[in-house]
Amino acid sequence: MTVRPLRYLGDPVLRTRCEPVTRFDDSLARLVEDMLETVREPGRAGLAANQIGSTLAVFTYNVDEQFGYLINPEVVEVSGDTEDLEACLSVPGVTAVRRRAARAVATGVDLRQDPVAVAGAGELARCLQHETDHLRGELFIDKLQAVERRRVMRQIRDQWPPVGRS
Repeated sequence: MTVRPLRYLGDPVLRTRCEPVTRFDDSLARLVEDMLETVREPGRAGLAANQIGSTLAVFTYNVDEQFGYLINPEVVEVSGDTEDLEACLSVPGVTAVRRRAARAVATGVDLRQDPVAVAGAGELARCLQHETDHLRGELFIDKLQAVERRRVMRQIRDQWPPVGRS
């Protein structure tokens, strides 16, 4: 297993819609293992495959002692409404208040192609929605409310690339 390097805002792969997984082989198993290892790093709640350069529809999560992955995920149920701070590994140093559903259920499959459902509230619900958005080529900053979006875009313009990134 390997901790994979992250891709950052400006990398076209982050704006690429990921393709459904159709080949469940050793290569996919290695990708999932590497993603699980990568999301275990401190301060990481979720990781979509395109954040490490793959265009396969896979994400991993590590929130509130819940740890796992979904292949070909879809958010199939949401309820409630909440606003809270959100951040992204691919947009380091930026946090913003983002409205999301308070509860979410995501479904997909595992490496054996068995159905999997993950339900969560709070941070896990936010993570499921955030990572599914990534797989559609969306970033959390795309749907911020107008005032917050302007603030974040100024911050990005004024300090991009972050120190140590080029």
